[in-house]
Amino acid sequence: MGLAKRTAESGPARRRFLAGAAALGGALALGPAAGAVASSRRTGTRRDSGRTVAVLGGGVSGLSAAHELAERGYRVTVYEYYDALGGKARSMDVPGSATGGRRALPGEHGFRFFPGFYRNLPDTLRRIPCPGNPGGVHDNLRDATQALLAYDAPRPGLLLPFRTLTTRPLDLGDLAPDALRRTLAGVLDEVLHLPADELLYFVDRLLVHLTSCDLRRERQWERVPWWEFIRAERMSHDYQRLLGVGLTRDLVATRAEKASTRTVARTVVEAFLLNGALGRGVDGQPDRVLNGPTSEAWIDPWVAHLSSLGVEFRTGTEVREVLYAEGRITGVRVAPAGGGADETVRADHYLSALPVEHARATWGPRLRAADPQLARCDAIETDWMTGIQFYLRRPARLVHGHAVCLDSPWSLTTVNQAQFWDRDFPAAYGDGTVRDCLSVCVSEWDRPGILYGRTAKECTPEQVAREVWAQCRRALDRPGADWPADADVHSWFLDPAVTGLGGPAPANREQLLVHPVGTLHHRPSAATAVGNFFLAGDYVRTDVDLATMEGANESARRAVNALLDADGSPAARCRIWDLFRPPELEPLKLADEARYRLGLPNTFDLG
Repeated sequence: MGLAKRTAESGPARRRFLAGAAALGGALALGPAAGAVASSRRTGTRRDSGRTVAVLGGGVSGLSAAHELAERGYRVTVYEYYDALGGKARSMDVPGSATGGRRALPGEHGFRFFPGFYRNLPDTLRRIPCPGNPGGVHDNLRDATQALLAYDAPRPGLLLPFRTLTTRPLDLGDLAPDALRRTLAGVLDEVLHLPADELLYFVDRLLVHLTSCDLRRERQWERVPWWEFIRAERMSHDYQRLLGVGLTRDLVATRAEKASTRTVARTVVEAFLLNGALGRGVDGQPDRVLNGPTSEAWIDPWVAHLSSLGVEFRTGTEVREVLYAEGRITGVRVAPAGGGADETVRADHYLSALPVEHARATWGPRLRAADPQLARCDAIETDWMTGIQFYLRRPARLVHGHAVCLDSPWSLTTVNQAQFWDRDFPAAYGDGTVRDCLSVCVSEWDRPGILYGRTAKECTPEQVAREVWAQCRRALDRPGADWPADADVHSWFLDPAVTGLGGPAPANREQLLVHPVGTLHHRPSAATAVGNFFLAGDYVRTDVDLATMEGANESARRAVNALLDADGSPAARCRIWDLFRPPELEPLKLADEARYRLGLPNTFDLG
């Protein structure tokens, strides 16, 4: 094989009950999302508050915070470890790949996708100017119309046609328990083709979750593994692979045997299925991607806009310690990322937007003692979910969207990117012979593969590329498919944050937050007990409760609101969208809260 390397909390329970009762009576007019506060759009001219903020980290959460603060007149400086901004969302140049005046081939940490249930991040995208786009960067999103759940060939895969699902009519009355059970069973049967008894059992488990009150979700289901909640050990291999591993390891890099039921059921299942597939409380189609490499289509216009608002950027800068004394943050010790002398930077306020594994390393003993929630962050877990790109000499049209390789030992998900890009790939990138990019996320790095019998961490980078290609081919190369030949592979690119593969100490500087049971209770709030210190990042407690760009953006909005409160600012607070809560189910949740407080199971929980 010729693979050459290139290198606001929701309202009170009674208010929800009254809204739900009105919905059941057919008299409810659906209004703004729960938890929304004042609009984040600014009116009038921008005023300079004269107050300074040091934002630590230039990923999605850091840039989101800088955006909101700059619009409100704060003087913001962003400190970022890498030379480029965007964090794990950014794209990056493949070294030595550009010739003839073209751009370098675009590499990335992993592909970006924008589910329809995202609402905070899309609001930010609309507020980033982009030439020719009335709706800003948001107009660069393109709908994926399909997803493929691919078993290893020759077994046929399961094709999910998104447009068919989102056009299914849904009346308010459809969310009564019996009608909801029938609707969910119909949708899942159309897609999954599981044995009827297993399918109906899973639907009943979903009904338990959908009608569980917040207290039960946080105190009971947060502590129950997803694998146990859906009784996967009793079910068929297909049930386990699709509804156990497929919803956890493949999508969020958490093992089903450990994953929090609250997180998986509420975000991965409820948000995708109820909000996405059935079209409730969404910004758009269930799955969307950008029309070009992430930095070109999103990050670069964003940085340009923030610069126009006065935001300053110090890239190539490592944050080493957040300094604390006498109840305040007094400065931040930073140094050049490649090594060099320390310096201390100072501001009126400090907003840490580093990933949790890097943020907690900057909190000294006295700062941790000042706010115990910081110390609890040590219990938050991360794992590897890293991308590799294969550059192809001919277009591959495997599916118009993402594919999940269900039987792959390394839990692979893929997307053919060029089909969504508004550019002539060979004319724009590389040496003129590359026509497509197959981007693959590897979610399992600790199971043996099919070629070498080694885990991904035990393989060299070249072996990882060959192994990933072989596992993709076994899942996606079937009669009628447009799978490229080995000779069509021009080169490949593995995220450079991964180092030491095949050696004694493999490392990954850009890991992913995972969600084993109990994680919710370790996640900190955006506001801290230190009056001028705030937290943003997908590990911060948010409504979406998932390691996503949406969670990063929402956390930034919460951090900015906390900062505005601490500063006594008259500026409008950032609007925050919670995940859609079907008002028709609120009376059932209120009844379940009473049952929970009495020590009784959920009405629909028959074991």
